[in-house]
Amino acid sequence: MEAALIIFALMVLITFLGLGYATVKVAKATKRGVDRTISQARRTVEDTTLRAKSFGQVGVAGALAQLRLDLRTSMRSTQQALQEGARVDASLKESIMLFERLSAHGRDLDDELKMLEQDPDRQRIGERMPDLRERTAKITQAADSLRWAARDRASRFAEDELSSLSEQIRMESGALRDWQREPQVDELAEVAAAWDAAQAAAQAPANGSAADAAQAPAAAGTAQASAGRGEERQRPALDAPAPQPQYPWQKAPRPETTT
Repeated sequence: MEAALIIFALMVLITFLGLGYATVKVAKATKRGVDRTISQARRTVEDTTLRAKSFGQVGVAGALAQLRLDLRTSMRSTQQALQEGARVDASLKESIMLFERLSAHGRDLDDELKMLEQDPDRQRIGERMPDLRERTAKITQAADSLRWAARDRASRFAEDELSSLSEQIRMESGALRDWQREPQVDELAEVAAAWDAAQAAAQAPANGSAADAAQAPAAAGTAQASAGRGEERQRPALDAPAPQPQYPWQKAPRPETTT
């Protein structure tokens, strides 16, 4: 009795531990989902604000907003292209490592541009604008190069696979259409000889000897029999058609009506 109680208590304890572990896992997954949603919403709001500043403000403020917008758009597009390509092409892992190093420079530049937006000394910022534009152009050009190289690689692989598949389908289609058997030369010669004999027997003169008249039908019969045998050998033997399998997406056969 005591052993049964101990076993029952252990089962209850294990059940509660399992439920607690599952609850923790669900809570962590939910928290990650919420954090990801919040981060995406924050990025969307910030991009919208930068786009509004780039169009609505002039001078240094509008230039800084445009630089940040160009930088963030290029980096985000490249990251998405590389991550999607790496799922089917393992060789892009090295490109992702290079992009991570480039992203560090991009984040530093974005933080600097964001800090300069709050700086009241517009004249000093205006003096630094050529350098900021050059750094932004270098980072965005490098990111664009990685993105388009990954896209060109994926497109080339898709074209090669499509060409190979088209060739295989062409060969299979030709094999499916080759249903006729080549006739044998001996069979054709035998049939032609029998036909010639039958024609010669049919054109024999009517006033011939009785033996010739008696032999003519026999020769014709022999020729016709030979022709029949040749035609029988030429005609391929066909077995009774096997019942076709029925699939769930096929329609039910329509019953034949009797009159």
